[in-house]
Amino acid sequence: MMSGNSLKIALLGKPDCHLCKDAEIVVQKVCARLSLPWEKINIEDHPDLYDRYKEEIPVLLVDGRKLFKYRTNEPDLMKSLSRRLSSR
Repeated sequence: MMSGNSLKIALLGKPDCHLCKDAEIVVQKVCARLSLPWEKINIEDHPDLYDRYKEEIPVLLVDGRKLFKYRTNEPDLMKSLSRRLSSR
């Protein structure tokens, strides 16, 4: 895949958050299937992100826009990311 077609995917969360751990598993599986890089960001290390998202984590940002908060599942995330990739 060409890097210009890749999505910028960031999972925002914090340690000791069970929903964040659940979301990380889903994001990891789906991104691996689609060969997409992603990053995990601890909002406790970023005061601006903490202030904005502390009540919503986990949050998945795709190209800087919120794709989901709290929960997702593999089929929904796969569908959403595949659609975004195909529209590039």
